[in-house]
Amino acid sequence: MSHRPPRPSTFSIVARDPERDAVGIAVQSKFVSVGSVVPFASADAGAIATQSFANVAYGSDGVELLREGHTAGEVIEELTDADDRSPERQVGVVGQDGSIAAFTGAECFEFAGDIQGKNYTVQGNILENSETLEAMAETYETADGGLPDRLIAALHAGNEAGGDARGEQGAALYVVKPEGGYDGGNDRWIDVRVDDHPHPIDELERVFRIYDVTLLEREPLDEFRSLDGETAAGVTTALADAGFLDSTGEGFGEAERAGLEEFRGANNFENHAIDTVEDALARGWADAEGTGETRLVNAVWHGFSGRERA
Repeated sequence: MSHRPPRPSTFSIVARDPERDAVGIAVQSKFVSVGSVVPFASADAGAIATQSFANVAYGSDGVELLREGHTAGEVIEELTDADDRSPERQVGVVGQDGSIAAFTGAECFEFAGDIQGKNYTVQGNILENSETLEAMAETYETADGGLPDRLIAALHAGNEAGGDARGEQGAALYVVKPEGGYDGGNDRWIDVRVDDHPHPIDELERVFRIYDVTLLEREPLDEFRSLDGETAAGVTTALADAGFLDSTGEGFGEAERAGLEEFRGANNFENHAIDTVEDALARGWADAEGTGETRLVNAVWHGFSGRERA
């Protein structure tokens, strides 16, 4: 007796940022480690989400077809024509050439569908409703921020509008751009996954914020803010609570800056000069949540969030 693999309920968005020469995918599914199955991308070709009894060959083969010069529509046609189980499949494709296409097989479990817009496609199956995809599309088009921020915002909107009929489990964000990887060694600009969590999109956003402030560079500042007043007092208390300062005093002097330097090293923020970290804390402290080290990290992210990523 043969057993088919479980059919994950999934919604995803594939999108392109032509200004950054970046393409990426965000996905949520009632499926463990969905980031190992659905997203495929290459900075010299485009991005693909393959789901609903996912045929992972659609990802690798599809990227190669894009690289060879095929449009997104041609890629889908070639992949599905060669697959006798294509009626069960769903796939979204965005090429670096600007072409966009999606395919939802007639045998995908309802609700299943897809929507295309300028530089993006959203798709999902076993959804609560069609509003899930509509909310994702509308939010992606209107959200603030760069490509990763808009992709995460689209996931949140889809989930809030209905999301997966079977619930939540895994989520992933994968974005590539030329020399976007660690130290410019590859194109893997953003690669964050949540394999198993009761609220995977929330957790994905939390982990991405840490990834963002640790690994992603920002455009340089023309001038820096210094810590003073109540903000300096709050940062000093948080540094002490987190074990980076032995005691708290008045102002933000040499001892406090030494504690901040220790915090910077412990959190792998070496890509950001100490003056940049202090500036981020000064700008982001009022918006940050939590206490101790958690608030310090959140404040750095909020302080960076107003600056464009390099």
